[in-house]
Amino acid sequence: MTSTLGPAPSTLPQANESCWCGSGRKYKRCHKKSEGRIVQGLVTPMREVPANIARPPYADTGEYDAWDEGRVKSPEIIERMRVSGKLAGEVLKMAGDMVKPGVTTEAIDIAVHQAFIDGGAYPSTVNYHGYPKACCTSVNEVICHGIPDSRELQEGDICNIDVTGWLGGVHGDTNATFFVGDVDPESRQLVKVTEEAMWRGIAAVKVGRPLSDIGRAIEDTVKPHKYGVVRAFVGHGIGEQFHTDVQVLHYYDSRSSTIMRAGMTFTIEPMITLGTINYKIWDDDWTAVTSDGKRTAQFEHTILVTDEGPQVLTGGPGTASPTAPWTR
Repeated sequence: MTSTLGPAPSTLPQANESCWCGSGRKYKRCHKKSEGRIVQGLVTPMREVPANIARPPYADTGEYDAWDEGRVKSPEIIERMRVSGKLAGEVLKMAGDMVKPGVTTEAIDIAVHQAFIDGGAYPSTVNYHGYPKACCTSVNEVICHGIPDSRELQEGDICNIDVTGWLGGVHGDTNATFFVGDVDPESRQLVKVTEEAMWRGIAAVKVGRPLSDIGRAIEDTVKPHKYGVVRAFVGHGIGEQFHTDVQVLHYYDSRSSTIMRAGMTFTIEPMITLGTINYKIWDDDWTAVTSDGKRTAQFEHTILVTDEGPQVLTGGPGTASPTAPWTR
């Protein structure tokens, strides 16, 4: 499913002719169905994080043993999460500013890796369950967890960048989808609606209400456009651990009945598709792509529930998605 082949030639074979890749198979049986889709480039080895940077428990082994972390955070942990979230938001904005044709996702990852280190943070994804990079870069039909590699971004791509940093013993997690040069109107609308859907979900955060309100708000936003809402990947609790047992569905399900309480922290990160919500996993065991090859977009913020409403720990000035679009 993954490949390190270069791009297809400008003149493609006929369906019954030999495939351009040299496999000896007919083109229609080999690469025809995958033309125009993302092809994985070279993935370099995991980079070192300096010894002076504090490290989460999984950093050296890749093994992660979850513990029962309280859903409601103490004021002291919340203040640390503000700092971690602010840094993550700034790193994401820096990474997004790099997005343009000809830039590799590997180059973006190198910059993200260094930016977290310069901020005194550990890039949370490095060796998390063995993941090899400091961020996820998910291009076009890649839903999430794309591994940065040597592929150059191309004019008209859309590229999601997902960053998380561990600072002060807590994680800050955020992502956004960026345009690569001149992007077609259909993709532009998809990205615009996805960002709005995230913020509508955030606006639904209210003490005493069930988490299902978030999914309902997101679904109500995308349904008029006949977009799909990915169900396989959801928002999650976050704090001292990268993922806790809180699950935030991006679609309405009455069984998502956990009541929001002041002090809870979790992510809202809808993945919205132009076509099917069904997916495939590449043989790198990470990269999830839409089964039909149609594009998908995502936005994410880390949220704190308060009695006065939601606080966005990874938003604000200097971030990729600073406030709700309708307030800008």
